[in-house]
Amino acid sequence: MQIDISTEFGHRVAHRLIEDRIIWLTTVGASGIPYPSPVWFLLEGDSVLIYSEPNTTKLKNIARNPRVSLNFNSTADGADVVVITGIAAIEPDAVLANAVPAYLQKYTVGIASLGMTDEQFATTYFTAIRVTPLKLRGF
Repeated sequence: MQIDISTEFGHRVAHRLIEDRIIWLTTVGASGIPYPSPVWFLLEGDSVLIYSEPNTTKLKNIARNPRVSLNFNSTADGADVVVITGIAAIEPDAVLANAVPAYLQKYTVGIASLGMTDEQFATTYFTAIRVTPLKLRGF
């Protein structure tokens, strides 16, 4: 999915994909119930990279149903809504977070706030999820 950055909305979405620190990943459970989770993420080309601890509900849900959505928090009055729907895949052979310089640059302060080194973070959150966006909506 290419985001048309010539529009005001597209420009705003592209900016948020680079600058925002939290995005909500919503997976679907076996019962059909949505499971939203706030996650750290990195835009890499036309996909979004997320790292997770192993054996989480979101990973089990993705293995069963790869359809997901990503969304940012809106403003307090409900403006600046961005919803991206796409397909998620677990990448068992992905490099660890501490080998992705752009990820470390984005989350250095966050990793330190967890009381972890980059290496500790990478060995705790070692399961990579790659989301390929398919559709974008919002205002």
